[in-house]
Amino acid sequence: MTQKRSPFRYFKTSPEIIRLTVMLYIRFPLSLRNVEDLLHERGVEVSHETVRYWWNRFGPIFAAEIRKRRVQSMRSSQWRWHLDEMFVKINGKQHYLWRAIDHEGEVLESFVTVTRDKAAALKFLRKSMKRHGRPLDVVTDRLRSYGAALKDMGRSDDREMGRWMNNRAENSHLPFRRRERAMQRFRQMRCLQKFASVHASVHNHFNQERSLSSRSIFKQNRAAALAEWRGLFAA
Repeated sequence: MTQKRSPFRYFKTSPEIIRLTVMLYIRFPLSLRNVEDLLHERGVEVSHETVRYWWNRFGPIFAAEIRKRRVQSMRSSQWRWHLDEMFVKINGKQHYLWRAIDHEGEVLESFVTVTRDKAAALKFLRKSMKRHGRPLDVVTDRLRSYGAALKDMGRSDDREMGRWMNNRAENSHLPFRRRERAMQRFRQMRCLQKFASVHASVHNHFNQERSLSSRSIFKQNRAAALAEWRGLFAA
């Protein structure tokens, strides 16, 4: 059996520093120069352009590895999905970031489109269900595109709507909104799609729902998540 080649094989910088840099930039609402300053305080001299290059190179690789490890354990997410869309401007033009959230707050899928019509909703739903399976119930707002898309898929009876029912999805937008402000928005649709997917995987990995567990259990889960992150593609 052939062993996977390390993604760090052509880099002189240690993998530990690269993992730390990518985690700081994606997980926390920091700019490229903020990450550069934090690394400088730890004795690591890199430029903000190096931080940009590392997250573009290694962010999708780390996110794909995390997603691969979690996708089987997330089959319980088929119980109920919360669907919602965010308004995101790219170079002054309105775009839409569709997001699927399960009942536990896990971000299942992020998908960027130019329109908010039936075709966009149908493409988003098919992509989400192809990767995560079909949910039992779907909670949405009153956007008609969801109803038309679900009707085409034969799932119109599974749709639920109601006041405050979709707060799970609305609250899940907040970490990404904070991150968007720190990045001073996006300039390309491709960059938005890339960062949204990577941010979703990293957020899921470190999201411990601290309000639902005791302090001791939260500390154990946080330490386990950090240890797993440090072990990504370790020799």
